[in-house]
Amino acid sequence: MTVGVARLTAAAEDEVTALARPLATTDDLDPVVDRLATARFACLGEASHGTHEFYGWRAELTRRLVEEQGYAWIGVEGDWPDCWRIHRWVTGQDDQDRAAAGVLAEFDRWPEWMWANHEVASFLDWLRGWNLERAPERRVGFYGLDVYSLWDSLRRIRGWLRTHAPDALADAERAWQCFLPFHEDPHRYAWGTRLVPASCEDDVVRLLATVRARTHGLREESAFDALQNALVAAQAERYYRTMVRADGASWNIRDRHMTDTADRLAARHGPGSRGILWAHNTHVGDARATDMARAGMVNVGQLLRERYGDDAVGLVGMAAHRGHVLAASAWGAPERSFALPVARAGSHEDLLHRVLRRPSALVFGPDRSGPWLGVRAGHRAVGVVYDPARESGNYVPTVMGARYDAQLWFEETGPVRPLHHEPPPSGPELETEPSGF
Repeated sequence: MTVGVARLTAAAEDEVTALARPLATTDDLDPVVDRLATARFACLGEASHGTHEFYGWRAELTRRLVEEQGYAWIGVEGDWPDCWRIHRWVTGQDDQDRAAAGVLAEFDRWPEWMWANHEVASFLDWLRGWNLERAPERRVGFYGLDVYSLWDSLRRIRGWLRTHAPDALADAERAWQCFLPFHEDPHRYAWGTRLVPASCEDDVVRLLATVRARTHGLREESAFDALQNALVAAQAERYYRTMVRADGASWNIRDRHMTDTADRLAARHGPGSRGILWAHNTHVGDARATDMARAGMVNVGQLLRERYGDDAVGLVGMAAHRGHVLAASAWGAPERSFALPVARAGSHEDLLHRVLRRPSALVFGPDRSGPWLGVRAGHRAVGVVYDPARESGNYVPTVMGARYDAQLWFEETGPVRPLHHEPPPSGPELETEPSGF
């Protein structure tokens, strides 16, 4: 990526120097906390799903937002049923004889290390301790925003209907039977709908209507969980049916679903509630400031800004110059630590390295038109599948000042520490997450 190389000049270096503050202790997050003090949504990004510093500093920033600014819920790039178990645990409702590591051990969809790691476990242990010192209505929730859990969500719906509305169970069973021939393999379902003009769409839409009717007016957590699982099932069916087209449509389904889930969480926690979102930079940083926009793709950061206004949404990105990252060589493969090469010449990371040389926090002011913030250049994004030999494909053309409101910078990083290792794949696994970069 060479876009903007010639324009990242001495004036850009001066702008970076003026914006940056050293980042050594949690007190150094003060400017970022101040920027997020009036936001309704604080979206905290990461340049990879496998970097210790990104996870650790995101947790520290989240702690401060909860303790000092009264943020009431956390939504993460994870599956709803898995994160619901965590929510129940951190709010003191279920599995209270277990530590966070034990609850996280139940994550069994690849890539497990993304959430089942020591960095997340440490944060969740803190969050549960914070919550148990407060009244139940003041406890901070922890939720999954993602759309992948089709079969797990159907199981949750069947269980709820069996207990609370057994006369409506037939709609859930009909949907379950429709998906049964695909053996919980989204690729079989996706390709099946491509080859034969038939799908389970009508069944999950009917099931969603049933669950909406049966949960209407109910405030119980179990009813909220059931409705969200019905929404996940409907969107997951649509997502998997669309992903085989290999265009941006499935990406947009996913990010719209995550944003809609954030809307529902905000509404459930009350009109004045404030939420923190954890996701990759490609979801957090406004897509309109990247080449994603030309491909017709949207993301969470963009959609929240459009729905609530720029002042109500704080977008924080993260970046690094070099180090190591936990990832896999192929979709479904065991994780390992990869060396992260030094940043490419002419990229945003290259400029930040040349100027800063140490971890730093940069908060952007109202004028984003300067020689660094207003210039388009490459910005590195590493996915859960990584090949350092193809590093040039990992740079997203980005106008930094339009994409984020702040940036946390790290010179050298290490991998996250998984709680356990991924098993070798038992059969062929195909990628279910479309690339946004």
